[in-house]
Amino acid sequence: MLSVFNIQRYSLHDGSGVRTTVFFKGCPLRCQWCNNPESIDPFPSIMFDDRSCHAFGDCIKAGEGYIVNCNGILHIDREHITDFSRLRDVCPSKALQICGRIMSIEEILSEIMKDLPFYSLSGGGVTISGGEPFAQDPILSVLLAEIKAAGIHISAETSLHIPWLNIERCLKPVDVFLADLKHLDGFKFQQFTGGNLELVLGNFKNLDKTGKTIIVRVPVIPGFNFSAPELYSIIDFAASLKNAAEINFIPFHTLAKEKYALLGKDYVFGNQRNIEKNELLPYVMYAEKNGLVAKILN
Repeated sequence: MLSVFNIQRYSLHDGSGVRTTVFFKGCPLRCQWCNNPESIDPFPSIMFDDRSCHAFGDCIKAGEGYIVNCNGILHIDREHITDFSRLRDVCPSKALQICGRIMSIEEILSEIMKDLPFYSLSGGGVTISGGEPFAQDPILSVLLAEIKAAGIHISAETSLHIPWLNIERCLKPVDVFLADLKHLDGFKFQQFTGGNLELVLGNFKNLDKTGKTIIVRVPVIPGFNFSAPELYSIIDFAASLKNAAEINFIPFHTLAKEKYALLGKDYVFGNQRNIEKNELLPYVMYAEKNGLVAKILN
């Protein structure tokens, strides 16, 4: 069984053509700017919007003492709630929702196959994303084999912060790896993501040796890597990979701010400014001079 928090159909930004993106839940990194904070925890997450709450009380009854109304304000003890099935779909106004569910291979395939004609017509396919898809149960490799057996193109969006074995067992059916390269300074990488840069760089080199197509993705984050020396070093590393013909820059924005509030989480980067696309044009030019196709994504 696999932990999924969203299956997004008709996606145009996670690879070529029209795609179905399967977002898996659970990530080994804790990037302070994460745009999908609901993807971090492997178990279901509670999202609560007090603006939609009509105080019907159904969630309090189902919350087994971990959801209480105190002076008209709903308090949710997220740390101690373990039975999410009692809360799923319990709120009539949808103010409280459970994000994430366990799905079987058959259930995921059923959703993917609905869009099979669009894949053929547009040159699209399926993208696995997250979270970190390769942190899932090993049966992920079975799902990917089933998708490939149906003749569907597969892209994998990954942080590469995962043991190589997890990637290797899923390697054969994946056509394109959309791999994040966030920084080349180990201390700064650890400080802002909690991760080990050597693991990521080692996996980039291992992946390059396989001959698989790599698209390097760079989230451009103020205060983290948004400077000429840092971005130039990232581009230089990408250009050194034999099978990385393309690099994508993803400018920071604060659209995830509301998600953090719904999850009851603090957003460290909530007061940072957005990065405009035109600010990244010099890096596009530098990447192209180094032989890479360069794009700025939305």
